[in-house]
Amino acid sequence: MALSTEFLDALGALAGRQQRPLTVPWPMPGDPGAFVDFASFGLWQKFVLKFSLRKGIPSIVKDEFDLAVKLHLLAWIDFSLIKAGELMALAALELALQDCYSGVVNNLRRADQAKAAPKRPAAIQRTAVPRRRKIEAIPFAVLLKYMPDHDGLTDAKIPMVGRVGGSVIGLLTGKRDPSLAGIRNTRAHGNPFGSGMQAGLLELIRDLIEYAYRNMPLEIAEQ
Repeated sequence: MALSTEFLDALGALAGRQQRPLTVPWPMPGDPGAFVDFASFGLWQKFVLKFSLRKGIPSIVKDEFDLAVKLHLLAWIDFSLIKAGELMALAALELALQDCYSGVVNNLRRADQAKAAPKRPAAIQRTAVPRRRKIEAIPFAVLLKYMPDHDGLTDAKIPMVGRVGGSVIGLLTGKRDPSLAGIRNTRAHGNPFGSGMQAGLLELIRDLIEYAYRNMPLEIAEQ
């Protein structure tokens, strides 16, 4: 899945046959609704590769995200592929959040359930062999909301917001419609190629994944 030199060279040779420019909606400083023009594939490639994940992200996540980047690059040839790229980026984000947060979210859920459950009378309590607890998959919307609610994420800590301004936290909490979870659900279960491109989505997802792994030592993350 890695973005190899061979892939980039082959794509560059193919894309070089496309002489037409590409215009893409992407947030820019002072203009979140901006459209950016790319006169050549080389400029588009340079722009997209800026949003690659930093070194140290676990390979299982980075491979998914690299596929998203590849599809964005291929959008020079067929722009509809950018929406498939966004879907892959969302898949990489969900994988990262499951990796980083599913254990602690499950623990919080069990604690809440234990508080809410009525206590058994001592006379009917039985000693049982403890079972190994299974870490359950947590809904994407719950994982997204965990980041601002419990892991300290604010707009000020998101590089994309620092670059262009505005606010994106509502996309995680569900206060904005469509939310990131809603976008993912539409793409995965509804109309994956019929829904419109979400400007700047690849950049935002890159920032969220890197935030989730911000405390992971590089030598551990790269194993």
